[in-house]
Amino acid sequence: MSAHFKKKSAGTKQEIPTASMPDIIFMLLIFFMVTTVLRETELLVNVSIPQAEAIEKIDQKRLIQYVYIGPEKLESGTGEPAVQIDDAIVRDLPQIRQAMYRALREEPRTIVSMRVDREVETGLLYDVQQELREAEALRVNYSTTREAE
Repeated sequence: MSAHFKKKSAGTKQEIPTASMPDIIFMLLIFFMVTTVLRETELLVNVSIPQAEAIEKIDQKRLIQYVYIGPEKLESGTGEPAVQIDDAIVRDLPQIRQAMYRALREEPRTIVSMRVDREVETGLLYDVQQELREAEALRVNYSTTREAE
């Protein structure tokens, strides 16, 4: 008795129109290209990088974590030498260890690039190096400019 009954199929199509999809994708692409701003670090310390004869350029810029060491910029001029990581002055040296440890956990191939003012005393530089060792940030380079020939 139930062998003679057939279920009616709907005559409507269930497709989504995709003709305008490329236009929408290109509009979104252009929107994000126009509105995206490449973020640069705002320097809170003065750094005049020393010159060197033999320098090597690093190709992978995304893997670099910059550490700036130099006199702090103040409204009344310059202050005492300070350490800057990202957009913040590091007041307590163990914060360097914590910041670098976090950066290395996110990307183990991170290179620490030290941009040190030529007038900074080596005591502060040594203390920063010790904190980097404690964080196991052993891939360190020192930024310089090419010496004029």
